Amino acid sequence: MKVWLLLGLLLVHEALEDVTGQQPPKNKRPKEPGENRIKPANKKAKPKIPKIKDRDAADATPKTQSIMIQMLDKGRFQKPAATLSLTAGQTLELRCKGNKIGWSYPAYLDTFKDSRLSVRQHERYGQLTLVNSTAADTGEFSCWGQLCQGYLCRKDETKTGSTYIFFTEKGELFVPSPTYFDVVYLNPDRQAVVPCRVAVLPAKVTLHREFPAKEIPANGTDIVYDMKRGFVYLHPHSDQQGVVYCKAEAGGKSQISVKYQLLYVEVPRGPPSTTIWASSNRVRLGDDISVLCTVLGEPDVEVEFRWLYPGQTDERPVTIQDTWRLIHRGLGHTTRLSQSIMTMEDFETADVGYYICTAQNLQGETTVATTVELS
Repeated sequence: MKVWLLLGLLLVHEALEDVTGQQPPKNKRPKEPGENRIKPANKKAKPKIPKIKDRDAADATPKTQSIMIQMLDKGRFQKPAATLSLTAGQTLELRCKGNKIGWSYPAYLDTFKDSRLSVRQHERYGQLTLVNSTAADTGEFSCWGQLCQGYLCRKDETKTGSTYIFFTEKGELFVPSPTYFDVVYLNPDRQAVVPCRVAVLPAKVTLHREFPAKEIPANGTDIVYDMKRGFVYLHPHSDQQGVVYCKAEAGGKSQISVKYQLLYVEVPRGPPSTTIWASSNRVRLGDDISVLCTVLGEPDVEVEFRWLYPGQTDERPVTIQDTWRLIHRGLGHTTRLSQSIMTMEDFETADVGYYICTAQNLQGETTVATTVELS
């Protein structure tokens, strides 16, 4: 029994010496209590997939960069909001970054060549300044960079800026009109606008017919109100013609606009519809002759005339007179009659030949001709 006990003690002693003789690896830290250094064999690491840029990113339209700032007092400035409200009389100064800047502003300022407005180009920015502002100056002010090659320039669509400014003036709810009565043409193939814009942002605006007296609803289907344009007729038709006006209400006050005569147009848009007629196609020597060129078109579309005739290169004296007038037809339809009449006195042999008239508008031109001979 003692032998077996001694043998067991010897085996325990040798085992303790083997344990104490082993040193932990130098590059490994001691295991913390409860730490499991063995990773589960069945767990797979999630592969990292590199991010791929959106395919459409390359095809996307470049973002537009706003280049406009509004200068304030004491050297301060800010990026203008989409709409601004300023008190009439204030000085407006806008700057747009770039060495070649184009500008757009209310046509009212251009029409009357207003000296209150100045536009200058500096080395690094364009500058627009308007002094002694009034309610009539209310409108869109915009700028854009220009890309130029020599004398040819085009608009840089990525560098633009714009703001619509209301210039509020005591006693003025509407943007003042230079006339007391205006004509609006209703064309079935395009929108028509009754331009009663307000100079006060929170104003409520309604549209009214003069006779029979009633309010015309802006229902969003046939007519909508756009504060930057006025009442827009989306699908004009002949039943909408007549005299209308607008009414604005704000701050317990109301104001009536100028009146607008709505006229329906029956002639479609396009190059001039032209005819030519001579007082006589067979003329005796010494007689006088007249050749008439006529165009029927839209009331608001101007027409220009040009003539070619025998003896023109020899500076044969002739008289040319251009006129136009509106013709009101049945059902309220309105057209513009434009005419050019050429008169020649003391007909000569050299005047025999073709008389050619060319009528031109913004849509194109039409050429017609007639012959005149000796009787």
